[in-house]
Amino acid sequence: MVSRYNPKNKKIHHYPVTACLVPICSLYGAAVTTVEGVGSIKTRIHPVQERLAKCHGTQCGFCSPGMVMSIYTLLRNHPEPTPDQITKALGGNLCRCTGYRLIVESGKTFSEESTVCQMKGSGKCCMDQEEKSLVNKEEKICTKLYNEDEFQPFDPSQEPIFPPELIRMAEDPNKRRLTFQGKRTTWITSVTLSDLLELKVNFPQAPLVMGNTEVGPRIKFEDEFYPVFITPLGLPELYFVDNTDNGVTIGAGYSLAQLNDALGYIVSEQPKEKTKTYRALLKHLRTLAGPQIRNMATLGGHVVSRPNYSDLNPILAAGNAVINLISKDGERQIPLDSKFLERAPEANLKSEEIVLSVSIPHSTKWHFVSGMRLAQCRENAFAIVNAGMSVKFEDGTDTIKDLQMFYGSVGPTVVSASQTCKQLIGRQWDDQMLSDACRLVLDEIYIPPAAEGGMVEYRRTLIISLLFKFYLKVRRGLNKMDPQKFPDIPEKFMSALEDFPIETPQGIQMFQCVDPRQPPQDPVGHPVMHESAIKHATGEAVYVDDMPPIAQELFLVPVTSTRAHAKIILIDASEALALPGVVDVITAEDVPGDNNPQEEILYAQNEVICVGQIVCTVAADTHAHAKEAAKQVKITYEDIEPRIITIEQALEHNSFLTTERKIEQGNVERAFKHVDQIIEGEVHVEGQEHFYMETQTILAIPKAEDKEMVIHLGTQYTTHVQEFVATALNVPRSRIACHMRRAGGAFGGKVTKPALLAAIAAVAANKTGRPIRFILERGDDMLITAGRHPLLGKYKIGFMNNGVIKCADVECYVNGGCTPDESQLVIEFIVLKSENAYYIPNFRCRGRVCKTNLPSNTAFRGFGFPQGTVVVEAYITAVASQCNVSPEEIREINMYKRTSKTAFKEKFNPEPLRRCWKECLEKSSFYARKWAAREFNKKNYWKKKGLSVIPMKFTVGMPQTYYSQAAALVHIYLDGSVLVIHGGCEFGQGLYTKMIQVASRELNIPSSYIHQYETSTITVPNALFTAASMGTDVNGKAVQNACQILMARLQPIIRKNPQGRWEDWVGKAFEESISLSTTGYFKGYQTNMDWEKEEGHAFPYFVYGVSCSEVEVDCLTGAHKLLRTDIFMDAAFSINPAVDIGQVEGGFIQGMGLYTTEELKYSPEGVLYSRGTNGYKIPAVAEIPEEFYVTLVHSQNPIAIYSSKGLGEAGVFLGSSVFFAIQDAVTAARRERGLTTTFTLNSPATPELIRMNCMDQFTEMIPRDDPSTFTPWSIRVS
Repeated sequence: MVSRYNPKNKKIHHYPVTACLVPICSLYGAAVTTVEGVGSIKTRIHPVQERLAKCHGTQCGFCSPGMVMSIYTLLRNHPEPTPDQITKALGGNLCRCTGYRLIVESGKTFSEESTVCQMKGSGKCCMDQEEKSLVNKEEKICTKLYNEDEFQPFDPSQEPIFPPELIRMAEDPNKRRLTFQGKRTTWITSVTLSDLLELKVNFPQAPLVMGNTEVGPRIKFEDEFYPVFITPLGLPELYFVDNTDNGVTIGAGYSLAQLNDALGYIVSEQPKEKTKTYRALLKHLRTLAGPQIRNMATLGGHVVSRPNYSDLNPILAAGNAVINLISKDGERQIPLDSKFLERAPEANLKSEEIVLSVSIPHSTKWHFVSGMRLAQCRENAFAIVNAGMSVKFEDGTDTIKDLQMFYGSVGPTVVSASQTCKQLIGRQWDDQMLSDACRLVLDEIYIPPAAEGGMVEYRRTLIISLLFKFYLKVRRGLNKMDPQKFPDIPEKFMSALEDFPIETPQGIQMFQCVDPRQPPQDPVGHPVMHESAIKHATGEAVYVDDMPPIAQELFLVPVTSTRAHAKIILIDASEALALPGVVDVITAEDVPGDNNPQEEILYAQNEVICVGQIVCTVAADTHAHAKEAAKQVKITYEDIEPRIITIEQALEHNSFLTTERKIEQGNVERAFKHVDQIIEGEVHVEGQEHFYMETQTILAIPKAEDKEMVIHLGTQYTTHVQEFVATALNVPRSRIACHMRRAGGAFGGKVTKPALLAAIAAVAANKTGRPIRFILERGDDMLITAGRHPLLGKYKIGFMNNGVIKCADVECYVNGGCTPDESQLVIEFIVLKSENAYYIPNFRCRGRVCKTNLPSNTAFRGFGFPQGTVVVEAYITAVASQCNVSPEEIREINMYKRTSKTAFKEKFNPEPLRRCWKECLEKSSFYARKWAAREFNKKNYWKKKGLSVIPMKFTVGMPQTYYSQAAALVHIYLDGSVLVIHGGCEFGQGLYTKMIQVASRELNIPSSYIHQYETSTITVPNALFTAASMGTDVNGKAVQNACQILMARLQPIIRKNPQGRWEDWVGKAFEESISLSTTGYFKGYQTNMDWEKEEGHAFPYFVYGVSCSEVEVDCLTGAHKLLRTDIFMDAAFSINPAVDIGQVEGGFIQGMGLYTTEELKYSPEGVLYSRGTNGYKIPAVAEIPEEFYVTLVHSQNPIAIYSSKGLGEAGVFLGSSVFFAIQDAVTAARRERGLTTTFTLNSPATPELIRMNCMDQFTEMIPRDDPSTFTPWSIRVS
């Protein structure tokens, strides 16, 4: 939070910023508050921090300080914020773990408005116990995960005061120019306008920096260098609002947030007809970037930088705005028009000029101005296409007097359709004009088929779809002015006028209450706060990069391949080695041991097999030096054929990493001869980036003796790291100590990849003899480590006319990338889980991993199930369409109904599945809402609602027993405190919290007595990965075993003194020489799979769940809004409902991202374009359901600890209910348009896919190119 004093109005302004974009020099005169300044566990935590923690709004904790600062800054400006303000404040923050709802909930505790949901439409209270008709009356249902009575009160008067010396500085009349001189650059802060203009003459090429949102990214990502920076921050002449009869003039220094406030005030004061331009700007300002950027970016900077994706410039141009310039030679005005936006030389600023202000005229009665945009998601996303349009009519008529249309993101600059507009002057505003306008604008604005950014046909469609929206808005406006003269638009078209609003999410979470007979100090079953939650919220939880620098430490930066398949001819590191601070360049030659452990590759040798493969690394004294040197390493390549990027190309070249896996039951071929109908189809599911908040981070410390090496890192599998490092260094594993305290998210991305990267870092540490800090930047992390396997599924389904499926033949291919990694296991899981919840008597599934020249894909939450099961639900939907019945009926008909065997002969009882299904349909009012959606769809042509309810039969664990073994170490100290250590890794899933709960119950002592130490190969050797939803299952059993051994040792002492205290018993045991330390062990679940026989007891148990989602789709743009989600998850007995519900919600939102907004884009040459938040969109707070209900359904699971179930991954696939709800909405649109309702919607269901499947007159109008005549910008790799 940055706070500044304004000497003009004597007010202090607090605002949030993106720290990495704020130049230190720009903070002169400002007060800066970081999370450490808000509160600390060492002094006093702030109510914001406490409530975020106690409301369970933190999991891995890496994003928590940012969440705290956003809410805290809001409270400094609005001590009693509305729920809408809270949602807005969090709009610029990302979280990958929680699913956001719990974070919003923590903010809403400061709001005066009620947070209790009023179950919309049902007329009954969702908390009414009588409504739980399906719940055993013995079971009391709880709905509160936290107790507000525990919160300390929030007193705004107790916040730190603004430093008085900064007020004195701000009011000093004798301010002088401020200059900061660095080694390479100079920063100059001017204090008067004349001084600023003088500086612009002296340094004409120096950028004028205000918010640094344009210059900063150019320096970081485009390697631009500026010897001089000039800033006029705080210059009063740039900060003003001047209202006149004709319009408003706003100072160029106003931030976009201040612009928003100023326009909001004007709109509230002026008559509606004058404020059309301002309202159009306000609509876009709500979703432009996030609050942090809106508080930094300035009006002048935004206007003059003229980005081709600008949301504001097209509207300003359409509203006839004027830019007021000033230089030493005087003032002048230039119109903010097509010449300016298209960068015509005569319309450019002179090098010595600056923007003083922007004048925006009032709109008039017969003048309509509007702005439209469509982006991949609601906030923090550049527009795919945006537009600013205005039309002026001859007074009292609908005859066009003046027309302007500006489009963004359709070319290198914002583009004006000026020729089209000219030709339409004098025309009536009618359907024929619209038809001609669409044709003309498509002729004038041409997007080449290979244009950067791709989505060419979609963008062409948006150009005319947005024009149509404007046409409707104007028709509606004319009708309101004179209903007799101007006919209204059809009632069915009304909903096309409005964009989807951003609402504050609400909902209820239900779980089984703890048995009142349970001892009060037993925490099992209670919604206990994450053991590190307070530290997360105060920023005091230590991650690897928080560890202080070590003497002589070096930074490592990788040099990666730029070719997908090529021979390495030469690595020339001479220029890099000559740079200051560079210590060494490390290559494959420097690996003392094995450079190819388990068919993986540390450093490329002789050839590269994907773009992003590490060829060498540079070690230097600072990260900046290492990064600069890495750019100077020259690698000469010679391309090798074939270059295989996609699954189709791999199939063509017969390129596979593994042999085929298959399961089969019944007689598939024969069954196809005895069915009424057969359908065939294929489904593509693209990959997904883990996007853990903490990128891969390793600290490797070589020891002076015995070739020992200490590794600190975030991983899910310490043993694997130890193994790879030992193999690379050619030393016994006992010399390698791996330490893992916590990771900022993992999701499968930290199972195998950290081992490879740790070995690379260890080789560098070994060669240089110095500690190595190896932190991947986001772009490198996304490029090098890859993610979820893209999948191509092919199916042939035989079924009866009543919807009963008799046979299925399914083939699944995944894109494994260039090395094996975990791909074999992933395809095995896909095949084993390929029937989902349905019994098909004749069933065959085959799966194979394709070898391509992409970075190796790896484990990802759900481990193949979220991709593979989309194929199942796709053919269920296709069968429903063919039978002309609803998909939920087909699901119901074919779902497992009684104790059965899976296709691989594993027995199970689907009763909890049936229960979840029945409860979900009833409690979500599914059929009533389905009917309501049908009624809505009849009345709305351009917006459609869709609902989907999806069942799930998921499994946890692995098909091999030894994969689920676990060990623990428990020490009791003489003061009665207990130390628990186990082999499990904590990365936000609450494992450490649950282990404390287990130990507390088993030792019968309060949780406060128990401390957990880091996971380490020194304390618990040979630990298996923390994955497959088994962390609590296996480590809990090991901790339980250790505690039971210790309690058995203490029993004789307790029997002699049953009324004694725990400390007394411990002291007595020590006196009697009874060991107070032991290891615990769990042998593992007895599982097996025989692939020869295609049968086995592959998994220890099943997790069942059902999710129902409702969406609304805009058929003109492809945007969608998630209205409501109900999840019923079979949790058996939840050890910690808060953790489990957090996992379910977070998993669901991650799955929703997989199926909707998260799109990885690759070039045909195998280059990943999506390497950061600009190009890859994980869900943000605006994407989560408006209403979100989660119920943990109680059942029995005697095999697991306390009859619990592992829920870490199960929620991901339930996100597909959003995908299939979108398909339902698109189907409704297609049905109304007379199109076939049997169609394939591939994943992710991006706005592009949604729009192009809702075919209409506009998709028919666009020009289409012959695919053989061009190379597309991007391709799908599934």
